[in-house]
Amino acid sequence: MKQRSMPPSAWWAGFRPAAPALTAGLALLALTFYREGAAAVATWWESTAYNHGFLVLPIAFWLLWERRAMLVGAVARPWPPALLAALPLAVMWFAAERLGIMEGRQLAAMALAQVLLAATLGRDFYRRLLWPALYLFFLVPFGGFLVPALQNFTLDFINHGLDLLGIPHFSDGFSIEIPEGKFYVAEACAGLRFLVASIAFGTLYAGVMYRSTGRRLVFVLASLIVPVLANGMRALGIVVLGHVIGSARAATADHLIYGWGFFAFVTFVLILGGLPFREPIAGGVAPAASEPVRRSVIWPGVALGLLALAAPLAALALDRTAAAAGVRFAVAAPTGCIATSGEARPALLAAANGAALGFLCAGGEIRVTLAVLPARTEPGLVLRVMRVLTGEAGADDAVISPLPSKPWRLIATRAETEAPFRVTAAALWIAGAPTRPGFGLRLRQGLRSLRGGAGVPLIAVLAPDHAVGEDEAASRLRAFLASAPDLAADLAEASAAAR
Repeated sequence: MKQRSMPPSAWWAGFRPAAPALTAGLALLALTFYREGAAAVATWWESTAYNHGFLVLPIAFWLLWERRAMLVGAVARPWPPALLAALPLAVMWFAAERLGIMEGRQLAAMALAQVLLAATLGRDFYRRLLWPALYLFFLVPFGGFLVPALQNFTLDFINHGLDLLGIPHFSDGFSIEIPEGKFYVAEACAGLRFLVASIAFGTLYAGVMYRSTGRRLVFVLASLIVPVLANGMRALGIVVLGHVIGSARAATADHLIYGWGFFAFVTFVLILGGLPFREPIAGGVAPAASEPVRRSVIWPGVALGLLALAAPLAALALDRTAAAAGVRFAVAAPTGCIATSGEARPALLAAANGAALGFLCAGGEIRVTLAVLPARTEPGLVLRVMRVLTGEAGADDAVISPLPSKPWRLIATRAETEAPFRVTAAALWIAGAPTRPGFGLRLRQGLRSLRGGAGVPLIAVLAPDHAVGEDEAASRLRAFLASAPDLAADLAEASAAAR
């Protein structure tokens, strides 16, 4: 049945009373959370898993246009109770900021934008445009934490598949070796980009093709499960292909390009599978009864903006305290090492972004870099400094394994899929306690960023001073750590004693 055309004012006139409040609220949110927005856009640009972020806003507006008939006669009116949700969301943003979790900050900011829509448009009006409003959550580049789990699933899928097919293989970490060569389940092969793109497309498809919540949720769930299984089949197929043609290198050539073709095929299968269950457009929410246009108000948008601003102001005050504190740090050169500055006991003053000392050890074969940050530094910065020093920042692949000399970890990174690994050994102490990157670090340092305390975060990174092969680099680092058993204890003491 052809949809009856209507004059533009017939469906968007109801927005007019909310326009001042929406404009004021969106402006305040944009100014308050511009860092979150800039970080999201940078991720869209840099990561192929989130390139679809540039399409989310146009798609959301298109979904709104498709539902314009539902808004005929509806008039926006403030709904003050919605503002109560801003308080826990501001606390959520503050907690994510102190823990250094950018995705949490972005999700909280987007949730505050949803509260703004509900508070200014009203409960009934917001319900009528719920699907395009919720689609805006895909502006948040969320899901990176799933990569290790996806890598493990893909690895297990390959191993079980090779067992069923009777192909001899050996698995070590994320590497799989068959007689024809070695394969590596890299982060790029974990399937995150397929998964994220599939969920974004599945949500769009469900919003267009279905009207009942149950069918929409079922299709979105299928869009989550199917690409994970399909990526496992794709990875298994590449290994099997290498076995059949007798060359692992030939099988992996252009495998990412083939992967996108496979993903297109899987998406096509999902579309065909969902078509028989589509529901007619007429099954939507009925147009609202015509109401008189109400007087415009601005206070809901301003109130929401001010509530949202409280959390960033509190974080800013804490950051200024941390920057003003600084820390004086001095450490004797490790046994057999000399400071690159030439001093016997080099010292530094670490301000907000930290500072670093360098040493050459084992006759110049090993370079030791120490980075120290103020006690109240938020954990996100601690992790960023560590990732830069180890090369994890910007790396395509990272393989992390424990070392016998605790708390040191061996970190191999490479910037391109075919490039050789760069190998370092790294360790982190917070107030003298060895700490591994993870949620435990975020929680501990997040609490310290609130109340301060004795001791500081100290990062130590060891690397060969000259370019060597992967195995040689790992061998040198192990030998150096074995020859310097007191190094970890000395650095832990320095971390605890610094003020």
